[in-house]
Amino acid sequence: MSVPDYMQCAEDHQTVVVVVQPMGIVPEDQFFRIYKRIASVSQVSIRDSQRVLFIRFRHHYPPENNEWGDFQTHRKVVGLISVTSCTTAKEWPQTSDRFHGQKEVFGSTLYDSRLLVFGLQGEVAEQQRTDVAFYPSYDDCPDVEKRVEDFVESIFIVLESKRLDRATDKSGDKIQMLCVPFEKKDFVGLDTDSRHYKKRCQGRMRKHVGDLCLQAGMLQDALVHYHMAVELLRSVNDFLWLGAALEGLCSASVIFHYPGGTAGKSGARKPSVSSAADAGKRHRPGAQEVLIDPGALTSSGISADTSAEIGRAKNCLSQEDIIEKYKEAISYYGKYKSAGVIELEACIKAVRVLAIQKRAMEASEFLQNAVYINLGQLSEEEKIQRYSVLSELYELIGFQRKSAFFKRVAAMQCVAPTIPEPGWKACYKLLLETLPGYSLSLDPKDFSKGTHRGWAAVQLRLLHELVYASRRMGNPGLSVRHLSFLLQTMLDFLSDQEKKEVTQSLENYTSKCPGGMEVISLPDGLKLPPVPFTKLPIVRSVSLLNLPVSLRPHKVKGLLGQGLSSASPFIYSPITMHSRGDERSKKIDFQWVQGDVCEVQLMVYNPMPFELRVENMGLLTSGVDFESLPAALSLPAESGLYPVTLVGVPRTAGNITINGYHTSVFGVSSDCLLEGLVGVKSSGCMVEVVPSLPRLQLCTSLPRSAHLSSEDLSTSVSLQLFNGETQQLTITLENIGTETLNTLELTSKTLSTKEKLFGEFLTWDLQDALSHLPLKSGQSVSIPVNISAKLDFSGQESLLNDLNDDGISVTGLPVSSPLRQVLKPRTENKPVGSDASKNEFNHVKTLEAVLTFKYSGGAGQVEGYYRELSLGVRVDVEPSVFFTRVSTLPATRMAIQVDKLDFDSMPVTDHDALRQATVRQQEEKRQQVQGGLINSTLDIHWTIISFTEASCPDNTIPNSFFLTLQC
Repeated sequence: MSVPDYMQCAEDHQTVVVVVQPMGIVPEDQFFRIYKRIASVSQVSIRDSQRVLFIRFRHHYPPENNEWGDFQTHRKVVGLISVTSCTTAKEWPQTSDRFHGQKEVFGSTLYDSRLLVFGLQGEVAEQQRTDVAFYPSYDDCPDVEKRVEDFVESIFIVLESKRLDRATDKSGDKIQMLCVPFEKKDFVGLDTDSRHYKKRCQGRMRKHVGDLCLQAGMLQDALVHYHMAVELLRSVNDFLWLGAALEGLCSASVIFHYPGGTAGKSGARKPSVSSAADAGKRHRPGAQEVLIDPGALTSSGISADTSAEIGRAKNCLSQEDIIEKYKEAISYYGKYKSAGVIELEACIKAVRVLAIQKRAMEASEFLQNAVYINLGQLSEEEKIQRYSVLSELYELIGFQRKSAFFKRVAAMQCVAPTIPEPGWKACYKLLLETLPGYSLSLDPKDFSKGTHRGWAAVQLRLLHELVYASRRMGNPGLSVRHLSFLLQTMLDFLSDQEKKEVTQSLENYTSKCPGGMEVISLPDGLKLPPVPFTKLPIVRSVSLLNLPVSLRPHKVKGLLGQGLSSASPFIYSPITMHSRGDERSKKIDFQWVQGDVCEVQLMVYNPMPFELRVENMGLLTSGVDFESLPAALSLPAESGLYPVTLVGVPRTAGNITINGYHTSVFGVSSDCLLEGLVGVKSSGCMVEVVPSLPRLQLCTSLPRSAHLSSEDLSTSVSLQLFNGETQQLTITLENIGTETLNTLELTSKTLSTKEKLFGEFLTWDLQDALSHLPLKSGQSVSIPVNISAKLDFSGQESLLNDLNDDGISVTGLPVSSPLRQVLKPRTENKPVGSDASKNEFNHVKTLEAVLTFKYSGGAGQVEGYYRELSLGVRVDVEPSVFFTRVSTLPATRMAIQVDKLDFDSMPVTDHDALRQATVRQQEEKRQQVQGGLINSTLDIHWTIISFTEASCPDNTIPNSFFLTLQC
């Protein structure tokens, strides 16, 4: 026997083989439709009996295996069902002859046969025949199953008669010598009268009767016959048949212990009536066990009355003894080279039993033995089947990696060089089935959880084989997907050279078939999920950036509380806070504006040993309509953290969620979601987008300055003024947005200063600008702002410390004059390090203020939002008059002695005016009154020369002049 049946199991010993074959031209799909209905009758309960006959249907059966039917009767073909098409009566004679010819192939072993004819109608079809059934068509055959049941019952009648004939054989010394095909030549010239020969005949016949009893549903009788056969064959060292008797004993015991079968779900069968009854007896207390006695054998070795036989061994093996007997039987088979198929099938049966007993290590020993059994020259198809079955059996006992190994060997066998037409599709399918055994899956999400599982080197080899097999199949899309998976999941295990080779191959594949994010469905229903390149580049942090200060939206204070929910009467609810905790933790505390460019910053780095080019990189969002503006970047080899800013424009208002980003690397488009990134730091991914607002651009008549550098300022200007001088600043506002400007407000704020300021620092008239509203897109409006600097430079004794020439102490007095010292150079034109510069810097006072433009319009105004535009103003104020020298002159008048100045008798200010004035204004008024009193009492007066064009015809103004103070 050269063709093993890898699906064999122990319970197959109680089945009879029926071959179902097409005859002539029969459509394949129609034949297998009928075959499926025939095979559904896998067991038939015999009428007037509690026994069940099990049938094993085969549509292909090697005739050489049938020759081993005497050795093990479950290998003998006892039934034949032929399926044929016949449309006319003229074809019937030829069809009948073919049927008889087909029966001759298995004629020596057939018990009965049937012919199913489809398509023939008329006189011939109306004939009543037991071996032929006529049907009008393949669709009109309602009683096929009933015909098969009748056919099986006729087989049982023949089987039962043969069992009775062999079991009651009283021919004495003339027992037939049963033999296997390769033994026939060994018996030529053998002494048939020797006792050794007779015992061999008796033992083999006893074993044969045990097979028939097992097939006929008489389990207990079969056990007895097997035990007696073992004793007889062991005494004459007939090892091949002894092994068969032991295997029969094991099979009967397995059927007794495991009524549901050992073939798994696919081969599970309903327990027979007798088997179920026997199983019940096994657990019933006091149940009598039938024992045998080898001494009770008759001279012929055959006794029909087995109930009277008692002896040493029990009739049914225990679960542990079953395995021991299997080992013994396999060791006997191993003595015969021609019994390799029998040995292999016995190993498979033992493994299935051990799998049920959960004895994986012992099962692996049987499988290891099966691997080294030499079956001679096997075809490539037989090799593939052998390795596939070994893989399934290893998987059955839980040896996943060993199972994957043999399945991969089977896959490689499908494309062996000796095969004229390699089966790349079969190879690819088998390779896919090996993935679980090597801790591989086709979902990249499984590789982002925890540490890497499995042997990376083996996994890389397998993935490369998948890429190659899919390419040879003519499916470049599969090649791209598997190569992308390899690069994404195995990047850490690739050398620098391997990284270059893989990326070059990927670029070659994507030049013909670009990779995408679609799910690839295979013909067998398997779906390949997309593979986003989250490691090319690797993202470490994601930050949503706020808008520039001048573009940030602000909420009107009176409307801040309108958005709060009032559904709950409680001020605080822990349940509500808990349910919304995740959402709040993700939401950003600033806002974006519809129609304005928004930014998200990513910190990325390139893990590749070469420059990485990333194309079409943009944001993935949800919640509002968002226009992503893609970017392209080039990262140097093995770069450190590199900032990348992705921008886009929200087109509608609402809550927008940044879900991730999309890239195109090596021709593969990827959608990378933030939730799938490992080790990414993020301050939040949700932000509110408010309705659109107008956008103003500010220009001034003065150049920009960097003196006032603050994030809150849109721009700033600076200028220098003499004390008391006024200068006009023209501010131009242009609407560069798409929304119309409806409202405009201007406010100023003088920054904290210690200087005493007289009058208003900044003044303006906004009425002319407001008359131009609403301001449409592209229009502008100008606003003049007057800047006045009036400071108090008095009380600075340091200015006069070195000016007196006669030792008389002099105290500076308030000086204010709009006279500009034209000839005096500005401090900004002098060297910074000079002493003069230092001295003059001490005289300069600084005023700083911020002009804030508050404006709104469009849909954002309706929702209560506005924007602010801030202008910083810095003024350096210098004194208008300097005392360069102070001298005392002889008095021309009599000195006036004043004991005390009466400030208490000064006129009182109106109380109503006093209440309305500020503290500062009250202090200024008081000083003016006191100064006037001193001046009138001491008669102090002076004259400051006014330099005009009339007094200076040569347009030269002196740097200094004399001031005479009289008192």
